[in-house]
Parts: sequence; structure tokens; C-alpha cells
Amino acid sequence: MSTTTLPPAGKRTEPESTPPEGLSDRSRAERRLGWYLAGPAFVIMLLVTAYPIAQAFYDSLFDFRLTDPDSRSFVGLSNYWVVITDPIWWTSIAVTLALTIVTVAVELVLGFALALVMVKALSTIRPVLRAAILIPYAVITVVSAFAWQYAFSLDSGFVNSWFSWVPGITENTSWFDGTVNSLFVVSLAEIWKTTPFISLLLLAGLAQVPEVLQEAARVDGATWWQRMWRVTIPNMKAAIMVALLFRSLDAFRIFDSIFIMTGGANSTETVSFLAYRQTIARLEIGLGSAVSVLLFLCVVLIAFVFIKGFKVDLASARGE
Repeated sequence: MSTTTLPPAGKRTEPESTPPEGLSDRSRAERRLGWYLAGPAFVIMLLVTAYPIAQAFYDSLFDFRLTDPDSRSFVGLSNYWVVITDPIWWTSIAVTLALTIVTVAVELVLGFALALVMVKALSTIRPVLRAAILIPYAVITVVSAFAWQYAFSLDSGFVNSWFSWVPGITENTSWFDGTVNSLFVVSLAEIWKTTPFISLLLLAGLAQVPEVLQEAARVDGATWWQRMWRVTIPNMKAAIMVALLFRSLDAFRIFDSIFIMTGGANSTETVSFLAYRQTIARLEIGLGSAVSVLLFLCVVLIAFVFIKGFKVDLASARGE
């Protein structure tokens, strides 16, 4: 008869299948499969994006105008100094950050509410509900911007007549004459269009929350609000991070709505619009390239802050 020797009290034995660096065999296999699946797309995207980025950085080192190509001269980092010392750059940064923070925050709340509705909806109407919610996201951004501009226009719009009972809104309210009003309309257009994108990502996160944890919380007497903050949200942290990251990067590069609805007037110029104005409108290739490179660095910084700030452990999210 064989006997089993128990480990001494206070000591913990590690599974034999776990490598010294802490990755299980399953994690290694999934990581390898992930590289196999995403590797070709990653290489193609790198080849497609690396050259434009490198070319933009190269052009930013020159004083170069398309109207006078023969006078091209090397100026080093002078274009970057000109950009960051110009108040217009900081105004564009402030406008872009304001639009990003407001729209992403509202979209997160509304998207989470829509995701909860879709989870609780009956299985018979759930596909129809998802398709209906996706309609705004399927509309082209330029078409959406023209529609919202028409709705809020002083001459042809219907918003003033429909909402004249709201304090502060009259038949003669001009929505595109001031900075705050213009950014308000742009924010509404962005929220209407991209909230479905957030809701679908959060819906996928809700599907990953174990039902057994919800049932255990109910048995322990937790309220709906307590279950939301102690069970649901912590278990969908990865989905929230992905939704916030993707949407923030997209919102920070906003251009279409600004171009159509305000044209950058009344201090509504974003960083992307500033790069367009320098490169296309003024044909300042050097300065425009410098703005584009700075925009790229801002996007990389935002991605780094989100990834490091959330500290999502995908291995633990899988239950390992």
C-alpha cells in the first residue's frame, strides 16, 4: 500500500506543467496561435503604414512648399519648434482633447446601457435589435455630418422649431456661430454615430461575465448596483479597455465632421484639421508633415497610457 507525503505546512507546490517564467502550456499555445493568425495582417499593415510615417518624418525636416519646390532646404527640427510654439497648435490640442473626452465618456455610458438592453432582450428580437442599433454606425461619416449640419442649420434646419420650448433655444439660434455651440453639435453627431460601436464591444464583454458569479452575488444578498460594480465591471475590464482605446484613438483623429460642419471656424480646428490646412490648403509640406508626426506621437502616447493604466491581465481573465 503506497503512502502520499504531504508538503510541509506553509509551503505551496507549483504545478509541474507551469514553466519557471509563469506561462502555462495553454498560454504558450494560444500566444503562438495568435501570432500565426495575426502575423500576416500585422506585417501587411506595417508595410503599408511604415513608409508614409517615415516619409512624413523625412518631409518634416525640410522647409518645403509645393508652390516653390526648388527652394527646398533642410531645417532639422525647426518645423516642430514652430508648431509647438504656435498658440494655434495648443488650441487645436485643447479642442481635440475636449471632443475626445466628452464624446468617449458619453458613448461609454450609453453604449453600456444599450449592451445591457441587448443582453436582457428576448432571443426572438435580439438580432433585430442589434441590427437597428448598428444603423448609425453603418452610415458614412460625411453623410452623417451633412445630415446633422442640415438639422441644425439656421436656414433649413428643424431643430430650432422643434425644440424652441427648451430654455436657450429660439427660432433664431445659430448653432455654428460660436465655439461651444459648434462643438456641441459635432459631439452630438459623433455620439450618435459611434455609440453602437462601443455597445457591441461591451456586449462581447458582458458575454464573458460568468453567470455563476452573478448567482453567487444574488444569494449573498448583493443589490443590482453592487453586482454591477463588484462582479460585472471587474470581469469585463478587458472589453472596456479595448472599447475606450479604439474609440479614443478614433476620436482624437476626428476630421470629417469638423471639415463638413464647421470648416475649422470659430476655434473648432482639431489637430487633424490643422495638418490638413497646413499640407493641403497652404501647401506647407514641411509644417504639415510635422503636425502629422506630432499627431501620430499623441496617438501612440494615448495607446500607451490606456494599456499601462488598465493593466489588464488576459491570462487571469481566461481563468488561468
